[in-house]
Amino acid sequence: MAMRFLFSSGSGDSAVYFGLLVMRVAFGGAMFLGHGMGKLSGLITNWSGMTSKFPAVVVNSQVSAVGAVAAESLFALLLVLGVATRFSALVLAFTMGVAAFVVHAGDPLFLGPGVTASKEPALIYMFAFVVLAITGGGRYALDSRLR
Repeated sequence: MAMRFLFSSGSGDSAVYFGLLVMRVAFGGAMFLGHGMGKLSGLITNWSGMTSKFPAVVVNSQVSAVGAVAAESLFALLLVLGVATRFSALVLAFTMGVAAFVVHAGDPLFLGPGVTASKEPALIYMFAFVVLAITGGGRYALDSRLR
């Protein structure tokens, strides 16, 4: 039984849905706790200092800051719950793409000895969110209950 599980393709519905749940909670939760809460707190306590750090990508830096905070807090929580999963994941994937290719444009691709910033973390998040945008949240997402 254990050997069959370890060497199976993992395409059984229960395993896939559980994997999507783990992915949503892990990446959405890490995004919220590691990035969203800090940015949200910074935006509330120091609006001008916080917004001046954001690049004006498609819009001005104030709108970019609010968008990043919304993505990394609100949409990360929606992803954890599995509400509007595909849309939330797309918003987060876009935000991480901006982080990787605009904010960290001059940084190396990978973290390593002596490297304090790189594109790697943003790309890992981005690809996880792309997968969730493609697959949706699965059976254990609130989306499946709301349909």
